[in-house]
Amino acid sequence: MPTFGQDFLKGFYGNNSLRDYQHASRTFTTNAYELKPRFKFLFHVSFTLNVQEIPALRGAMGNDDITSLSYIVKTADLPKYNIENETLSQYNRKRVIQKKINYEPCTIVFHDDGGDVSRNMWYNYMAYYYKDPSQQYLAPNNTNGSIGPSANRQAGFGYNARDIYNDVRQVNDWGYIGESFNDGTSTASGKPPFFRDIRIYGMDQHKFAEYVLINPLITNWSHDQYSYAEGAGIMQNSMTIAYETVKYYTGAVGKRQQGGDTNVQGFADHAHYDTTTSPLSRAGGVATVFGQGGLLDAGVGILEDLQSGSVLGLIGAAQKAGRTYNTFKGKNLAAITKSEATAIGTNTVIQALPGATRAVANRADGWIFPQAQAQRQAAAQAQGRNNPNPGA
Repeated sequence: MPTFGQDFLKGFYGNNSLRDYQHASRTFTTNAYELKPRFKFLFHVSFTLNVQEIPALRGAMGNDDITSLSYIVKTADLPKYNIENETLSQYNRKRVIQKKINYEPCTIVFHDDGGDVSRNMWYNYMAYYYKDPSQQYLAPNNTNGSIGPSANRQAGFGYNARDIYNDVRQVNDWGYIGESFNDGTSTASGKPPFFRDIRIYGMDQHKFAEYVLINPLITNWSHDQYSYAEGAGIMQNSMTIAYETVKYYTGAVGKRQQGGDTNVQGFADHAHYDTTTSPLSRAGGVATVFGQGGLLDAGVGILEDLQSGSVLGLIGAAQKAGRTYNTFKGKNLAAITKSEATAIGTNTVIQALPGATRAVANRADGWIFPQAQAQRQAAAQAQGRNNPNPGA
């Protein structure tokens, strides 16, 4: 049994004192923050409408509206699973067996946008699967959003007339439109699905985790509620979807181009994203030696421009050199270098583990040598997307 003196000495030496931050640092910063939790707000949703087999969709919504669906998503549920089990008795020993897997519905909430993108998508979906929207009300033309030719439709169905006892009714087509042999637009008969898939991407550390919901169907659609009591409230539309299965993918966020990211479908489209480079990310634009946009970045950029041998390369090198001169003019370069080098060295010593050392090296590649990191990532992710499960 420890004596009073032993307990006192333990407390005096500090063995039982409150621990510092090293445990959290080693857990969450090792290997380029690989165990750091993902943020909820870094996500992107892409909707693949079946415009190949339903050509009228492209005319009813247009490519812009289909792409814009991604940018008005407010929240998106990730897939949920329920596995049915049964408990059996093996000579009075309980054995749990699996029976089947059920895919639980997911909910996606849209902003009720002023351009009617989400409302228009829902109306087209309803008009595709159900007859009710195709029947006109009174004399105006068909409501915007109906799919298909309108030449043979009757003008102005009398919704207000009572026709319960009429021998002949003007319209008999209501409700769900069942599939028929001639509904298909290709050799495969049947009604093609409205959505081919819905893709949900969670992004972090220049990588993405992708969930693909295959052949989703809307099981519930809810418009919002207007209220004078909510002066700061914003409107939304909510849909719940069922799906047939889920595919999992992961990879690197790709290179931006005119139509968006090369790997994350619809992300960073120039039509919706400001792609002008920030002054803080331009080489030589920040008063740092090792950091992004600092002196080291400027030196690498100038060399690359000069090696290109083109007139634009010479102009780019001159721009970087002039920007670097203006940024560091009047600055104490020696003090900046010493401060940053000390911070990097301290971080390496504190972590003091092989894995932690790799973390510092990885961080250095991203923070100190962004050009090298980009080149290495491009080579490593030449396929653009890796399936973590070869059988998926």
